[in-house]
Amino acid sequence: MKLRSVSSMGLAAVMVATMGTAQARDQIRIVGSSTVFPFASYVAEELGATTKWPTPVIESTGSGGGMKLFCAGNGLDTPDISNASRRMKASEFERCQENGVTDITEAMVGYDGIAFAESNTNDEINLTREQIALALLEKVPVDGKLVDNPYKKWSDIDSSLPNREIRVYGPPTTSGTRDAFEELVLEAATEKMGAFGGEGYTNIRKDGAYIESGENDNLIVQKLQKDTDAFGVFGYSYLGENSDKLVGASIDGVAPEPEAISSGEYPVSRSLWFYIKNSHAENVPAMADYVELFMSDKMASDLGYLKGIGLIPLPQAELEEWQDQVADRATLQVSDLK
Repeated sequence: MKLRSVSSMGLAAVMVATMGTAQARDQIRIVGSSTVFPFASYVAEELGATTKWPTPVIESTGSGGGMKLFCAGNGLDTPDISNASRRMKASEFERCQENGVTDITEAMVGYDGIAFAESNTNDEINLTREQIALALLEKVPVDGKLVDNPYKKWSDIDSSLPNREIRVYGPPTTSGTRDAFEELVLEAATEKMGAFGGEGYTNIRKDGAYIESGENDNLIVQKLQKDTDAFGVFGYSYLGENSDKLVGASIDGVAPEPEAISSGEYPVSRSLWFYIKNSHAENVPAMADYVELFMSDKMASDLGYLKGIGLIPLPQAELEEWQDQVADRATLQVSDLK
């Protein structure tokens, strides 16, 4: 499907053009996660094609960047919905509250895995979270002491690994994918390393081994096609779409496959979300139809369209619980996030 949902002008520019207005508008404005972007865009296209509403404007800003825009205030120059590839942080919720954004509804839409992938011109590989951490952390244990990371090649970490330079293209700090990768891989691995004293450590090295590559996961996919020695970090849906070009590493012996992601067996799986600014509902009436469509069985269930483009659906009973909460516009509380 050709996506028309991203305006030729950035969302920030649209906001500036409408700054100070309080009049109702037909077009929904959405920001946030690059991982949720293809699913939100599919729903946006369907809304534009099947209803009287124009296709929503969506910008892939990363989860953190989206939350910053979403929580900036209640004015109609701010986004109506923010997508996230991890749950809203308590600190973000508090920022929303401080800026008057007090009526928020949370929607969980499914699961996604984080792929650690490479060109399929390479042999399939199994990596442990500890090996990935040793490759990417700024400080690593050597002889029981923490030192600046000395590893240049994967084979320096373990002789069974490829004799290739450590080079990983990944998301920036504003990305929910980066947040989840740090928590599920780096933090989880270092908590088990004695040199870190049982504390998680997530400082990524800055010597060129990890290359921040923006919020657009497709750019990382393109880089891996050219730089076949490198790895990339991005959402599973992009791996599924490019299975003819890329292969995902097994992590701790588990391959990145839908069943393993939804069951939690794959150790780098996370949930996907979007957040609704209920104060905009009256002045942006299209929001109700968009939200209902996104949460519908037609889109989000095991038989829904979004599964076909890479979403790992919620179990039906869990989906129905979220459908009810969203339909009731349940107000998010900070206690929900702890």
